[in-house]
Amino acid sequence: MSIIRKVKSVEQLFGKLELEISDFKSRTSLHCLSGCGKCCTKPDIEASPLEFLPWAFHLFLNGKIEDVLEELNKKADPICHVYLPLSLNNNGSGKCGDYHHRGLICRLFGYAACKDKQGNTQLATCKIIKEDQSESYKQATLAIDNDLYIPVFSDYYMHLAQIDFRLGNIILPINKALIMAIEEVLQYYAYRPFPKGFNAA
Repeated sequence: MSIIRKVKSVEQLFGKLELEISDFKSRTSLHCLSGCGKCCTKPDIEASPLEFLPWAFHLFLNGKIEDVLEELNKKADPICHVYLPLSLNNNGSGKCGDYHHRGLICRLFGYAACKDKQGNTQLATCKIIKEDQSESYKQATLAIDNDLYIPVFSDYYMHLAQIDFRLGNIILPINKALIMAIEEVLQYYAYRPFPKGFNAA
């Protein structure tokens, strides 16, 4: 499968997820606080390269991929390279630097569920939402227990792996996943003609 087809397949999966999350948010009233990027500051976030393939391909089309790869290779900080803090002390106020091309893990967290050992569905969200929206959180967990549909992490990662088994099953620290996504695009086009719309500038 070509890189372009993989990117489109990942984007279609993300589009389906966005509809499901939008429905879940409207039914539960749960929402992220404006300007909060606390979850992005966790140093142990892991992701697959495949979920960042659309991001890497976007960089490639806009002639930025090699510069970003160089920045990533020099980066010692484990916090996601795409995250933009709003202050120098990195107190959790910030935003995604490319929200449209954020990964699957970024889309799922807060509005999706994990399955416990008994197969029960547990909403995976942050402490801030649990505390600041405690009543909505309680109502949401009750609704989930009563079969309100919620996206499930493992289901979506299984769907992702069906697009590309190798890239979808590699789980790495997020910046290493970004690097591998970039390298995948660069290797693919090393001996192939560039796609239409390519901007070499």
